[in-house]
Order: sequence, then C-alpha cells, then structure tokens
Amino acid sequence: MSLPPLLHRLRLPVIGAPLFIISNPELVLAQCKAGIVGSFPALNARPPELLDQWLTRITAELAACRAADPQATVAPFAVNQIVHSSNDRLQHDMDLCVRHKVPIIITSLRAPDAVVEAAHGYGGLVFHDVTTIKHARRALAAGVDGLILVCAGAGGHAGRLSPFALVPEVRAFYDGTIILSGSIAGGGAILAAQAIGADLAYIGTRFIASAEANAVEAYKQMIVASRGEDIVYSNLFTGVHGNYLRGSIVAAGLDPDALPESDKDAMNFGSGRSKAWRDIWGAGQGVGQIDEVLPAAAIVERLQQEYAAARMRVMPAVG
Repeated sequence: MSLPPLLHRLRLPVIGAPLFIISNPELVLAQCKAGIVGSFPALNARPPELLDQWLTRITAELAACRAADPQATVAPFAVNQIVHSSNDRLQHDMDLCVRHKVPIIITSLRAPDAVVEAAHGYGGLVFHDVTTIKHARRALAAGVDGLILVCAGAGGHAGRLSPFALVPEVRAFYDGTIILSGSIAGGGAILAAQAIGADLAYIGTRFIASAEANAVEAYKQMIVASRGEDIVYSNLFTGVHGNYLRGSIVAAGLDPDALPESDKDAMNFGSGRSKAWRDIWGAGQGVGQIDEVLPAAAIVERLQQEYAAARMRVMPAVG
C-alpha cells in the first residue's frame, strides 16, 4: 500500500467525497482546513463561468492558511469530473483545472485517459471511481494514480460488491493507492478500511448533514432521521444503480418498493439537463450512525476521536 507525498500530512486518512449539488466552496474549505481532502463536482459550479471563481477562492484561501501557520494540517482539495459523452462541459472544466493546477482530479464513469494526460501535465493526481475488477483494470491502463472502490452501501452511484470482496481482489494485482467508499460514517469504519487493505476512506453522506453543505434543511434532517433500512437501491433516476433515501422517493409520489427499471442510455450530464429528480436525495447505508447536523470541522473532530478509540480497542498498548 502507498500514498502519494501530497497525502502524507492528513489529519485523518479521509477524502470527503464530491456530493452533487451539495459540495460547495464552504464545505470544501472547511474539510481541507480540518485536515481531510475536500472535493466537489465541477458541475456544481453553475453557470460554467462560476468554476473559475470557485477554484480561485479555494486555492487562495488554502494558500493563505498554510502561510499563516506552516505547522497547520491543511489538506489539498479535489475536483470531480464526469467522463461521459453527455457532459458538454468536460473540456471547459478541465481547462480550468489545468490552469489552476488542481491538486487532485476525481473521475467517474468512463476511463479517464485524456484527463490523466492533462492532470499529469502539471503534476496533478487522478483517482478514478470503480465498482468492478474490469473497471479497475481499465482505469489502471489509463494511468490513474489511485482507485476509488465504490462498494455496496455507498451513497449515490454504488456498486454491489462488499468491500471485503473487492478490496482484496484489487490488492491482489495493485499495490498503489486505494480509497474505499461504502457506508463509512464513523472513525471505526475508517480504521476498518485500512485494516482490509485500503489507504484512505471516502466519506460523503456524513457531510450532507453538515452546516456548510448546500442541502436543504429537510434533506439534512432526513439523513439524521433515517436508518440503513431506509436506503433504496435503484437505477431509475440516472440510469446507473445508486442508493437513495426512501422518504424522498415517497415524497415524490413513487412507491420505493416498486420502482421501474431504467438503463444507462438515460444518463445525461449535460449542462442543460432536466432536473426531474432533483428532490430524490442520495445517501449511503451509514445514515444510521448520523445523529445530528454539525459543522464540518466538528464532524472531523468526532471522526478523529472515534478513530483513536477504535485503534485502542483493536490495538491496545502492551504492558
């Protein structure tokens, strides 16, 4: 297992996952200043011209924090790019990421060959979302710097495999950086991710219920009120299977136990795409561990305390 030098000084081995609509500069900055990698989807900056402003602000504020206190643990940030033919902003958004030298690019869906070339041109890292061994091998062939294994129970577009199955299978042929996603909402799960072979944990749902998140209050409170059994796995809303809050599906007038099937042809990440399902709220199965809305810094603090406690439970001091 290995980590790039850029990630050696994190407070916790955690990347805050990019959350569609929800991740904004306020959340990203709070995560980075708290010592974990913060990230956001490029498509969250709407109109497209707003992305330049976001990147300028995030880069400047993090640089100012590091200059003010060189000993502080200020993490790098990441931008998520959707590599799909319907994303008519990809070239525009990557051009801006290159100009601003975004430290980490997180890619999703198709193999990111062109993105890897662009990011490596200025020294950036590329981590790619995968749900299967086939996708992992294809991403590695594209030259990515790490794999994000999106396993069963993850929020949003999630795979079907248990992390106890996928992580060891990938480790059998890959000794580089592995980031694990799937129901990680507490410090003990971060340690468990490392124990089975991952380098970093990928946490999204926990930060939906944060003060900085760009989510309506009803969404945050539904996260707090929900349990693992309230998560519905369906491909209806985007064409790719993902996990969603049962309550939001019911509120949309649908029966969560009888949702029709869709297909990948339904995927559309174009800038003018319909918002037909904007009130269907994604979440992972770890919602049952979330009991209140907190500032992102307080969430990281709690995760660190839980992580330390978990280490003491499984690796107590000798003598």
